[in-house]
Amino acid sequence: MDGQNQSSEEDSKDDEKGARSETNSNKPEFSEDEEMLIARMFRLVGRRWSLIAGRIPGRTEEEIEKYCTSKYGLPGSE
Repeated sequence: MDGQNQSSEEDSKDDEKGARSETNSNKPEFSEDEEMLIARMFRLVGRRWSLIAGRIPGRTEEEIEKYCTSKYGLPGSE
């Protein structure tokens, strides 16, 4: 039983940690490779967030747009 409780506690800590990093910074974390690819794709295709997100597995167009608007000070999509 201790093994099951420990595993459950670790899973809960991982969930909290993921939620905390997203909440504290209020923007998703991107690796250096992702940042470079986003910058390159943005220069090529502009604000076509879905095209950029399609090149980065596991990323949504909303995450890409949020990253670009916060990183580069771009006005929102409205």
